[in-house]
Amino acid sequence: MKRVAILISGGGSNMLALLRDMVGDHPGRAVLVASNDPAAAGLARAADMGVAVAAVDHRGFGKDRAAFEAALLQPILAAEPDIVCLAGFMRVLTPDFVRRFEGRMLNIHPSLLPKYPGLHTHARALAAGDAEAGCSVHEVTAELDAGPLLGQARVPVVPGDTEDSLAARVLAAEHRLYPAVLRRYAAGDRSPVWL
Repeated sequence: MKRVAILISGGGSNMLALLRDMVGDHPGRAVLVASNDPAAAGLARAADMGVAVAAVDHRGFGKDRAAFEAALLQPILAAEPDIVCLAGFMRVLTPDFVRRFEGRMLNIHPSLLPKYPGLHTHARALAAGDAEAGCSVHEVTAELDAGPLLGQARVPVVPGDTEDSLAARVLAAEHRLYPAVLRRYAAGDRSPVWL
């Protein structure tokens, strides 16, 4: 059974999708949900589901990312995770932090990587006139949104789409893709999931 820590910044809808899937014969179990925001709604949701939670407010560290990450590492390391999942964690992690979990940290991104790394993915897809959008799960590396792909789900762009309407359809796809990838990954299978 793989021990899974999940990092969030907000409400944690992807976190909830992962937690709801980690039951029964799943090869992983959540041991911690941590956030950089003590007010993140996802913390209360995880606690209600019986998962340990921790919060380290990044705002108290100013621009000292190393000090913030050192504080964030404490509850993560105490939970002894085999896998760390970023699920709406909106802080860019330093290469030193990423290296500590190399080959064991996953992230979900709302585009068909390598297209549109970073922010504003839906606006960029619409501006480019793309016929489809989607989401990707990848291993986290020091380079932003550039790690090996572990899965993708495609979503059509339809006439009249706005950033919000496209984002809603992509988010629904994320809730299917991320649990499917984590289930396979925790079982030791790194072959990509295509939805």
